Amino acid sequence: MQDLVSIITPAFNSERYIAETILSVQAQTYQNWEMLIVDDCSTDKTSEIIASFQESDHRIKYIYNSTNKGSAISRNIALQKAKGRWIAFLDSDDVWNPNKLERQIDFMENNDCHFSYTAYCEIDESSKEKGVVVGGPKVVTERMMRAYCWPGCLTVMYDASKIGLVQGVDLEINEEYAVWIKISKMADCCLLDENLAKYRRHPQSLSSRSYFKLIKWHYMMFRQSEEKNVFCSIMLTVNNIVFGVIKKILYRKTY
Repeated sequence: MQDLVSIITPAFNSERYIAETILSVQAQTYQNWEMLIVDDCSTDKTSEIIASFQESDHRIKYIYNSTNKGSAISRNIALQKAKGRWIAFLDSDDVWNPNKLERQIDFMENNDCHFSYTAYCEIDESSKEKGVVVGGPKVVTERMMRAYCWPGCLTVMYDASKIGLVQGVDLEINEEYAVWIKISKMADCCLLDENLAKYRRHPQSLSSRSYFKLIKWHYMMFRQSEEKNVFCSIMLTVNNIVFGVIKKILYRKTY
């Protein structure tokens, strides 16, 4: 029997993309999953769209935050309620290829891996592929994870039976990176070098924020989540800048 996968999806005013995200989960060749969608006080039709899927699919779990708590706390809430052995992450504007779960679980079981990520491609607001595939190092150790956030959030999976419950710190940005660092203290993160997901670039996505804001948020993440002193936080942020350039050169490919 297939082990249950718990899919963690925070959502806020996601009416434009959430249906496509859910459909990509329903299309998985690996069907034993639950999708925990935490609606962070949306003011659009997000809840109505999710409800339309729930009517015919009990695997979709809807959780509503009565006040806006942010994506870090929303993920924490979903993680606390997750029942699966496998924990996977999928934001409400991204999509998976149909064989994503099946291929990644096979890879982890066959390689005795408890924490993994995959390659992914980029799409635009209309779901058109941008001709870019992003990968990373084959194995990311704790030290390497501190140096740079190699995994795309939509590709990460870990084995909760080995890692246990992980809770992130309430950060404005980079909260998922802080979680990856925590997990990397318990297990190396292994790459399945196959393009199995689609990351959406649009004006609201993290990758579209200004470069200087990203630097500031990285610094704050090391200060608050990792509780590093000012000097260490600055050095780790500089490392992230350097390895960000390396990632673009070595692991970002066009087709």
